[in-house]
Amino acid sequence: MKRYLYVIAATLATFLLPTYAFTSEHSIIKGLSLPEGFSISIYAKGLKGPRFMAYSPDGVLHVTLTRAGKVVALPDVNNDGVSDSAITVARGLNRPHGIAFYNGYVYIAESGKVIRFRPEMRSLKLKDKEVIVHNLPTKGGGHFTRTLAFSPDGKMYVSVGSSCNVCMEQDKRRSAIVRFNSDGSNPEIYAEGLRNAVGIIFHPLTGALYGTENSRDWLGNDLPPDEVNLITQGANYGWPFCFGQRAEDPEFSPEFSMVGFCEKTTPPLIELQAHSAPLGLRFYTGAMFPPEYSGNMFIAFHGSWNRTVPTGYKIVRVPFANGKPSGIYENFITGWLRDGKKLGRPVDIIQDS
Repeated sequence: MKRYLYVIAATLATFLLPTYAFTSEHSIIKGLSLPEGFSISIYAKGLKGPRFMAYSPDGVLHVTLTRAGKVVALPDVNNDGVSDSAITVARGLNRPHGIAFYNGYVYIAESGKVIRFRPEMRSLKLKDKEVIVHNLPTKGGGHFTRTLAFSPDGKMYVSVGSSCNVCMEQDKRRSAIVRFNSDGSNPEIYAEGLRNAVGIIFHPLTGALYGTENSRDWLGNDLPPDEVNLITQGANYGWPFCFGQRAEDPEFSPEFSMVGFCEKTTPPLIELQAHSAPLGLRFYTGAMFPPEYSGNMFIAFHGSWNRTVPTGYKIVRVPFANGKPSGIYENFITGWLRDGKKLGRPVDIIQDS
């Protein structure tokens, strides 16, 4: 069975590939670079601010439109590799971001809460809306996206970013991953010290939790590294006191210094180029790609905004063997950054159902 990868790479306009009023999406495609033997095409376009994706149990791709406050379904009834339409299935939401189908429900993470619906597969309608988490922290602003994932044992994990670049959070649920029962009950801090773990995913074979990490800004072009973390219960990943291989943050207020704290934190599994802004990540489990791609991790680099020489704006892959990364990542799709022009900002990746 074929297993394609779908990518959101959007700044202003579309799903899969960006389209500005003055730029042809076809010219963007022609300028993208992939390994030999691979090709890329547009599945859907014309969407505003697409972010994260999930497949319904019957194979219909759903996408959150964060800025528009919507969730849309993108069916491909005739199976020609192009979406037939964009059907709004939920609207009036507060910056919806994470989305997951689990145990007869579709779960959507808004900035301040998690909601769920009962999906009707044939009609694509969502019914019986229920708010299961009412009070995710939003005070202070800062990182507003909330991502969710379900573990093999049915627990719901929600990533909550920090309210600032570097600070002491008053709410322990900030800069953390919070775990719930699938009905939103029994909240607990699962892991902390994660400034903004936008992408979280469970390994399809081992069940281990992995997450991307957007590290702090304004320490120069190459510090601190962005990260991929192997996230374990009770671990602290350092922010705001330290980063990378337990290096102490040089600009954090001395009055909050904690002697010996960094030695007890968990360093990143993989260090990424600073300011790449890694977001969505997925493991490839299909049979369409060459054998060496089996089990690889793919990561969407959204791209830098405070670096002298821009970086990111691409999809990279990390080879995995026996459930462990090689430690080296390489380019998979590049070309959204051309001659200093940003033609697209990758956000999420998904393998077709």
